[in-house]
Amino acid sequence: MKQKLMVWVRSLMRATRTDSGMTTSEYAVGTIAACAFAAVLYKVVTSAPVMAQLQSLLKDALDAKF
Repeated sequence: MKQKLMVWVRSLMRATRTDSGMTTSEYAVGTIAACAFAAVLYKVVTSAPVMAQLQSLLKDALDAKF
């Protein structure tokens, strides 16, 4: 009985170890994708039309009558 339990526990441990998380290459690809998205977002937010809209929005918000 004890032997069967040990075999079952070992097989369960092997089964759970097969997919324990992301590998280093997956982290690298995820990091590169996040940096690329941040760069694109930065370019969009700092573009002239978006800056003009943000300034207009802030000006209107500060000039609001209560």
